[in-house]
Amino acid sequence: MPDDTFSLILFSGTDDKLHAGAVMAVGAAAMGRPVNIFLQYWALDAFRDDRVHKDHGVAPEAGDDGARAVIDQQATTHWIELFEQAKDIGEVTINACAESMELLGITPEDLHPAVDGVWGVARFFMEAGDGATFI
Repeated sequence: MPDDTFSLILFSGTDDKLHAGAVMAVGAAAMGRPVNIFLQYWALDAFRDDRVHKDHGVAPEAGDDGARAVIDQQATTHWIELFEQAKDIGEVTINACAESMELLGITPEDLHPAVDGVWGVARFFMEAGDGATFI
């Protein structure tokens, strides 16, 4: 039987990219697939408990219209709420990259409760198995 684990590496901390990752996690969880989310760099920084709800902006290619659309979308359902829904629906783990934690001076206590733990890259790929991995 093929491994149906869906693994997602998030490294950008813009609201549009975090929202897109959350939508993918909800979709995979709703289909009964195990989901592994690995947070690096600016995505990890966005998951600091005191920064989750701040404005993280959007990717430059979004332009003004895209930025307005993301703001409207966040007013309906914020990306952290979608990640929490994914965890409620199915087997979803969200882990911080140990190297990024050290680089950014983040401690586990700094992170939003949706983050389950801290993994190294090797652990992430062990858990990802032969399933689909996306960046």
